Parts: sequence; structure tokens; C-alpha cells
Amino acid sequence: MNELELSIKARQALRCIRETLMRQGHLPSVRNLMKAMDYRSPRSAALLIEELTLGGFLEKRKDGTYRMLKDLQSDMTARTVDIPLVGAVACGVPMLAEENVQAMIPVSVEIAKPGGRYFLLRAVGDSMDLAGIEDGDLVLVKQQAVANNGERVVALVDDEATVKVYQSKGNVVMLLPNSSNPKHQPIILTRDFRIQGLVVNTIPKI
Repeated sequence: MNELELSIKARQALRCIRETLMRQGHLPSVRNLMKAMDYRSPRSAALLIEELTLGGFLEKRKDGTYRMLKDLQSDMTARTVDIPLVGAVACGVPMLAEENVQAMIPVSVEIAKPGGRYFLLRAVGDSMDLAGIEDGDLVLVKQQAVANNGERVVALVDDEATVKVYQSKGNVVMLLPNSSNPKHQPIILTRDFRIQGLVVNTIPKI
């Protein structure tokens, strides 16, 4: 469905859903959408979600949750590419598997440059605050499996994605925090982990 075929209310709802996703890292519940749209009944909000789903803007997953597939083109003034926003990584499931992707977020090609494959990840905690990555920020990650010393990487350790500074010597790899909080310590590994990509940009939490 073309966005011009959506009702005005459905377009307003999609903007609300996008804003909640960017601010809070998840889609709003039906009741939260109801309140944001100033409705008295959750049924009205549910009907808008149904319209957006039928139009291909949202997708309902097997577990009953939704993810955002596309945004309103009329809200985009720059040339963009859709980048997957990855949520919590399910145990044993590849990071970019469908169940881990919360939404597709339009990102300017000036940031996500052509020729690479990218994903977005929400930073948790303050282990990289001195590197300019604060709790709740989105990091844009270029997918690749190797890194050079000193580069900021997203690594998968025990099925958990972590953002750290990569340092390798011989068979030992250290994932180093860059934090003002002394509680964060290096993670020392051999080669039994996977680099998912390099952090190329940070999008501050709104």
C-alpha cells in the first residue's frame, strides 16, 4: 500500500510509533498508542495498527509483537537507506535474524555509505561513555568479522552484544571499556567469540 492510501490518522499513528521507537527502543503498546492519539478506546488504536499492518508498514510476529517495516517517504527529505534496528539478541540466534530486528530505520546515505551492510544497536550502560557512547544512544555498525587494534567493535559474547574497544595480541583478545566508571573491566578472550562489526557512528538518544 502506498502511504497516500493510508488514512490521516494512520499516518499520525505511524509517526507516533516511530517517535516511541527512537525514544524508548520499542514500539508503543495499544493502550499507549491510544493515549498518544487521544482516543478513549484501545479498539480505535488497534484498528490503526491493523491498517498499518495491512499496508505493509508494520508486521505482526508469531509471538504477537510488531515490528516497523518502513516509514513515511514524505517525512524523508534526504536520500536514505533502511537499516535494521537490532533488539535483544536471542540465545543462539544470529544477530540479524528476523526475531531480533525491531524495526527498519531510514538512515541517510551520507552516514550509512553505499557499499557496506549496516545495522543499528541501542547502547546499554556507561562502559563506553568516554568514547562518546552514552546509555540509550543508537550506534550504527558496519558489518564485518575482523577489526584492527583500537577500533570500536560490536562483539557477540555469550549471546550478548557488547560495544567495546578491540585489542589483540597473539592468541589473546581484550575487549576494553572506555568509561568514567571504574567498575567496567576488560573482557579477556581467546578466539571463541564473534565480531559483528565496527561502530562507524553514534546517534544520541533523543
